[in-house]
Amino acid sequence: MKFVYSRQDAPDFIRAQENCYLLTNGLGGYSSLSGVFSMTRGDHGLLVSARTAPNDRVTLLARLQEELHCGDLREYLSTQAFADETAPENGWQWLSSLVVDDTPRWAYDVRGVRVTREVAMAFERNAVAVRYTIDNRNREDAALTVRPFLLGFEKGHAPEKEWPVTYANGVFTLGSMQMHLAASAPVEAETPQYLLQAYMHDEPDGRPEKGLVASCASMRVTAKAGKSAVLTIVASDKGCDMSAEEIIAAQKARMAALRAQSGLKDEIALQLVTAADAYIAQRESTGGKTILAGYPFFGDWGRDTMIALTGCCLSAGRYEDAKSILRTFLQYEQDGLVPNLFPEGTAEPMYNTVDAALLMVNIIWLYVEKTGDLAFAKEAWPVMESVIRHYRQGTRHGIHMDEDGLICAGQGLDQVTWMDVRVGEILPTPRHGKPVEINAYWYSALRIMDALAEKLGLDREDYAELAERVKASFARFWMEDKQCLKDVLSGTSARSEGGQDPTSASDCLQEPRVASAALQAAVMAERQIRCNQIWAVTQPFTMLSPAQEKAVVDAVYAHLYTPCGLRTLSPEDEQYHGIYAGHQKERDMAYHQGTTWVFPLGAYYLAHLKVYGDKEAVRADLAPMEATLREGCVGQLPEIYNGDAPSFSRGCFAQAWSVGEMLRVYEALERVD
Repeated sequence: MKFVYSRQDAPDFIRAQENCYLLTNGLGGYSSLSGVFSMTRGDHGLLVSARTAPNDRVTLLARLQEELHCGDLREYLSTQAFADETAPENGWQWLSSLVVDDTPRWAYDVRGVRVTREVAMAFERNAVAVRYTIDNRNREDAALTVRPFLLGFEKGHAPEKEWPVTYANGVFTLGSMQMHLAASAPVEAETPQYLLQAYMHDEPDGRPEKGLVASCASMRVTAKAGKSAVLTIVASDKGCDMSAEEIIAAQKARMAALRAQSGLKDEIALQLVTAADAYIAQRESTGGKTILAGYPFFGDWGRDTMIALTGCCLSAGRYEDAKSILRTFLQYEQDGLVPNLFPEGTAEPMYNTVDAALLMVNIIWLYVEKTGDLAFAKEAWPVMESVIRHYRQGTRHGIHMDEDGLICAGQGLDQVTWMDVRVGEILPTPRHGKPVEINAYWYSALRIMDALAEKLGLDREDYAELAERVKASFARFWMEDKQCLKDVLSGTSARSEGGQDPTSASDCLQEPRVASAALQAAVMAERQIRCNQIWAVTQPFTMLSPAQEKAVVDAVYAHLYTPCGLRTLSPEDEQYHGIYAGHQKERDMAYHQGTTWVFPLGAYYLAHLKVYGDKEAVRADLAPMEATLREGCVGQLPEIYNGDAPSFSRGCFAQAWSVGEMLRVYEALERVD
């Protein structure tokens, strides 16, 4: 899909820097700058290298300063704001167009001279290529001077003090790090200079609003009057044997191959296929593939991986990648749980998630449905059995099956569902007890175990019988007065007319000092209208009647739907926060209390298709998707928006489960056709 931006999209210095591009290398490394090639965040960088794939990332090449000389004319093509009295670089004023498809390409027109810039990233190498073309229709020679500005620190670090930088024989030494640079023009060493850059997109969120970058070399190319000239640059962590032209051509060919592999036809679906590729990366510690949750902030997390995998891999036709990712998690299963976090180095994985293991069982079923690969199902079967057994018997973080067959989770200050924010000893969204989506996953997993056992000729045990018990107990989630589902069953909500449920929310709390407060909050929160109920309609196997499923879809639409995503809490709720902004604590208190999330919107549309069967209505609702893909990170979908009148993206500018879940919708529409 081709996104075209013109001068009308950049009428002033602020608007010019609203959007950004993202290129990735399959290792966790990336290249991302604003739409006018500036750094507006400390996490931006022209070359952010994955020192150890995928999360040990360092920013080597921050950006390039570009200055055009033609006769008496001297103008920056680069754009950058500074945090001191240094005059800004205002190259955005000469920008004629930015075109983003498989690569971003800029065109600048300066009094008879056109300069174009194209950027690409090498796959599975920490290398970025930049190609400049100078077409000089002037009567005087035109020269372009390019000066690399460098960092050499962990991603996102904004240094305040100067550090040693040197250049010699194609290698920049940046403190304890190095960056190799190959250019088609001579690179001349210079006296180091440091600039204090301003990061306007970090300041509102309480992140460092400024940081130094350093330069110690430059290169220059001249286009004679009436002639053209080309400058190519390849920056890498260890040197690269590919030319800039080869890197650019390889990136375009690879994106075309991914689109063909998907088998999809819709233009936006194909854009989401290439967007999904940004998140699939190697994990050095496991020797397999993983999914990064989002750029620029997040690493690979188990829950996010399991939510994103179906769309990013299965809908995109990347079945071998799906199998590689699943094998990694199967290998690391412990006590019925799979990791929520793979730390780097020798640290042990963290298992603080109740949903990832159940989602994995559901994904294995979807994988088998897509591929018919029963051999893999048989390989995964012992771990799937372990998941079900441990959830029944009880495992870490208070995860256990109650006597009614429902799953209870959470203890102390743990948050084990995706609404997992903790602010000190405050749980803004306390969900200790029996969360609605977890029990929807649980029922579906039990049905899958029964169906797969039959296919594999294995003992079906009592999976079907237990599933029926879960279905009967799940009826307690239904709120007849609101015609939708409770978000979580606390001790109070679990009472039947005949007596008290044997497990209350307090049974899931092991620390007395927080048990009472958490129980009280859980009881208050149980009737809140939240987006988690939508997944009770979209699992491979579901429990609600058709009338109830339709009512859930209608309630979610009435209270939570926006064209950008689903709100996490109804605006009618007194705890609703409509704005996500400010320092960390302020943002965390709003994160799941009304903030609009993109990824649940995928389940909403899948549920709508299921209960209404109206593909044209869904297509009509999806009409703004192209505009959504144009805003923020070009061609990507973000993590979140404000709950109130969402318009500008927030949080991660590119989020895996947002892309994956919306890709599932487009695939479903093509299946209907």
